[in-house]
Amino acid sequence: MGSNEGTDPHSSEEEEPLVVSVDGAPSSSVVRTPPRKHTRDLHILSFAFLFVFSAYGAAQNLESTVNNEGNIGTISLAILYLSFTLFSIIASPVVRVLGSKRALVLGTSGYLLFIAANLSPSWYTMVPASVYLGFTASIIWVGEGTYLTTAALCHAEDNNLHEGTVIGAFNGEFWSMFASHQVIGNLLSLALLRNGEGDDVTGKNLLFTVFLVCMIIGIVMMCFLSKRDEKKHDKPTCTSLGSLLKSSFAPLLDKRMLLVIPLIAYSGLQQAFVWAEYTEKIVTPALGISGVGGSMAVYGAADAICSLVAGRLTSGLHSITWIVSIGAFLQAFVLLWLLFGYRLTSGLMGMVNPLLMGAIWGVGDGVFNTQLSALLGLLFKDNKEAAFAQLKVWQCAAIAVIFFIYPYISLNFMLVLMLVELIISISSFLLLTLVLVRPTSAGILNPSS
Repeated sequence: MGSNEGTDPHSSEEEEPLVVSVDGAPSSSVVRTPPRKHTRDLHILSFAFLFVFSAYGAAQNLESTVNNEGNIGTISLAILYLSFTLFSIIASPVVRVLGSKRALVLGTSGYLLFIAANLSPSWYTMVPASVYLGFTASIIWVGEGTYLTTAALCHAEDNNLHEGTVIGAFNGEFWSMFASHQVIGNLLSLALLRNGEGDDVTGKNLLFTVFLVCMIIGIVMMCFLSKRDEKKHDKPTCTSLGSLLKSSFAPLLDKRMLLVIPLIAYSGLQQAFVWAEYTEKIVTPALGISGVGGSMAVYGAADAICSLVAGRLTSGLHSITWIVSIGAFLQAFVLLWLLFGYRLTSGLMGMVNPLLMGAIWGVGDGVFNTQLSALLGLLFKDNKEAAFAQLKVWQCAAIAVIFFIYPYISLNFMLVLMLVELIISISSFLLLTLVLVRPTSAGILNPSS
């Protein structure tokens, strides 16, 4: 062991373990900063997504306002998420062929084109840009899940650490940084759109030009990621197109994936609820259009803080079960509050209540983002691309459905629908984690016999 310390690129002379105990031995109870190589890639990936989605996230929130003629903004988003859903089905073999780093760089091109289309919005620019973004978004998100999980597994392997703790810490940092885009992007919108109105052409063009600059910075940062060997942790597979497509659908034959799909779908529903219902039917009547950016900033800040905390608390199956249950309870509380206790009022409480709801909802979103990614990374280490492709398929299918139907349903119907789906999804998740899957001493999750 001692003879390898001078030549091993991951030796203690260059990198410090993520998890150490008081006596210097590896432990799963204390979380520290990831080693230099993996920390570098983790930081680059997190900051690149922050720049890209500070632009895209804020633009998405504004689509129904700045592009309201003929509902082109809302319809473009519906087309985008429908395209996202369909292309996610084939995203796994594409990422396997390209590699996760190339997939990440390619994925940013669709976001760049979508922002550029908003500078001259029409059916001829927005619809093709939305379809192409659906394709590239499926690539970037499968690439992100694959890249982040591979980095975490390599880190755990190099330093003989608990996989669940490392994957949780990596996901916590990434999703915390990602959630911060709601704060930065919406504050930019508040600053550059005069009085929060979408008909200020000069302010809008300036805003989307700033968004383009953010996109370019994010793309350049992606190019500095280290290339990773995802096959190191995969089972040997054939490289034919048929075998790649077969592997992409393999998780659907696994009862573990079937039981987690309802929670994945709910995670998409609860995001669409914020974008479509919360901003229009709760925030706008109470705070006006100008309050949307501020409320989404509060939502994003709570999401970011919770993502970081939840990631640091993740150590394996037991912690994932508890954290997801708490997030589900908090969102159920908001749904019941809106159904039975909330009334639009004036004064201080009329302003505070929507912001408080947004903060609580952001905590739940942070929980689902970090814990679903960590759970899939642990359950499907041998087929990461396919597992994260299924994550985006079911999330985006739920989002697309909401964007298509929400103009035709009432708020109360939407709340009841989400409450029923939450009950179904959390019941299925608990059946998975408490009955069908058990932890081993090595921190690996295996199906129980």
